[in-house]
Amino acid sequence: MRDFVQAKDFFADLKSTERVYLLIRHAERPHITAEDADYGAHVGLTAAGREHAVALGKMFPPEGDAVYYSSPVGRCMDTAKCIAEGRALAGYGAGASQSASLTASQPATEGAPGTVVTPLAILGHFYVKDYPTYLDVLNEMFYQNICAWIDSDNHPAFYPLHERAEEVRKFMLEKGTARFNIFATHDAWVVPTLVHFCKMKFTPQHWMNYLTGIAFAVNSDGFERVVPLTAMETGWLDF
Repeated sequence: MRDFVQAKDFFADLKSTERVYLLIRHAERPHITAEDADYGAHVGLTAAGREHAVALGKMFPPEGDAVYYSSPVGRCMDTAKCIAEGRALAGYGAGASQSASLTASQPATEGAPGTVVTPLAILGHFYVKDYPTYLDVLNEMFYQNICAWIDSDNHPAFYPLHERAEEVRKFMLEKGTARFNIFATHDAWVVPTLVHFCKMKFTPQHWMNYLTGIAFAVNSDGFERVVPLTAMETGWLDF
């Protein structure tokens, strides 16, 4: 089974001909209680989370432009803005057209001075097939249900994992127009993507860390390598 590569090592080894598409979990957030009416949609990052996301932005090579996309949820938007702050971009755009099956529904919003982060509704739920059933999953045994779906590739709330993971990758490669294309989202959607492309194993007790994800690095000849990476000391959280 593959393990996570340190983000600093990934970017240090990046070839000048490679374009990066990074799907990453948001940075550290405060605890969300079961009584939270909007499931923590309003929750931002902790001070440590902001610091870690800014540090990740500083790891990017200086050469090349970047575009930033995010789930509309606050902690993901804040993560993208902090990564952009770390990289100190003067500005970045909204990117290319949507794919037919995965669509956005919200306009770009201002981030830190001189930056724009584009919220994409699809980044909040791109594996969700039936939203009312998904709400039931949110309310009861969330991680157990996610793992049961991953293990069986069958759950009424979710699309078939492996087919959808390929659509996610296609969406990212079509959407990203810059050298660095960052997609900030949630652990529940990074995990199945890692399972499909990197054959990684997760359980409710052995989960992924914040600022951890998967990078697709594509060179000018179209050669693609897939790298599971983390900006934290480890990509794992054990409960």
